[in-house]
Amino acid sequence: MNWAILILAGLFEMGWAVGLKFTKGFTRPGPTLWTISTMLISLWLLSVSMKTLPVGTAYGVWVGVGAVGTVILGIILFGEPANAGRLISVAFIVAGIIGLKLTTVH
Repeated sequence: MNWAILILAGLFEMGWAVGLKFTKGFTRPGPTLWTISTMLISLWLLSVSMKTLPVGTAYGVWVGVGAVGTVILGIILFGEPANAGRLISVAFIVAGIIGLKLTTVH
């Protein structure tokens, strides 16, 4: 169950990372409220998952899920480059997330 909570925390991390772009330096109230809310939810879910998961694993997976999702959303929402180098790099992050999952005893 804590793995599912951790993945959900990573998805909320994507929400606040992308939300930062829409806040325009925290000058827009709606996007700012969204960003702060998703940030708090993400951190809370991360802390819940750390009740049983090792801190290094939980933090690494949380950051990895957020990073991969944010790169994908950057490509979709903002037209950021989707070149081979970026996609291979994202694949390495995914491999790292899978490696942490497979090597964590629980």
